[in-house]
Amino acid sequence: MNPDRTACRHRRLQPRLQPRLRRAALALAALGATATAAPAQEAAADNLAAADNLTAITREEGRWFTAEGVPTYKIEADGTLDWATYSGFRRYHSECHVCHGPEGEGSSYAPALKESAVAMDYYDFIGVVADGRTKVNAAQTSVMPSFGTNLNVMCYLDDIYTYLKARGTDAVPRGRPAKREEKPEEMRTAEAACLGT
Repeated sequence: MNPDRTACRHRRLQPRLQPRLRRAALALAALGATATAAPAQEAAADNLAAADNLTAITREEGRWFTAEGVPTYKIEADGTLDWATYSGFRRYHSECHVCHGPEGEGSSYAPALKESAVAMDYYDFIGVVADGRTKVNAAQTSVMPSFGTNLNVMCYLDDIYTYLKARGTDAVPRGRPAKREEKPEEMRTAEAACLGT
């Protein structure tokens, strides 16, 4: 893998993420960052009741976003799934389900991710995937390796995130989504640029 290409990808992400990161930092400062972690299901319910981090409002470069600028899924009335979320299904099952189980359901050695994508802040999710994480407590130690240099993950991270959000709210059932939109040209271009092809 070419580290220059990976660094280039991160530089391309910076302008897009900078305003979002600033908003997230301001929100944390406003909250005082004193909240304690709740179980995933309770946090997911709180997120659904709080500021809407699910509803697709705008579409940019073939991808749907919430009012806060966070990637999300879009399902049409006839059940057609947006391309990015379908791509997330494919990428999750090629890169993530080995540890985290099929459809984000979890396994005996890695947690379910479908609730995490709804409960966890988008920027925290990116940080954990890119940088990895180690959790140690009296009962167990869990290690999430860093995928920050894996283009098969990083180039599709928003897709994986939206798929897991859709699974976490049961908007997308288990198994391969039945209907999907065609891949938008903007996403073909972005994919080629990210992968360097």
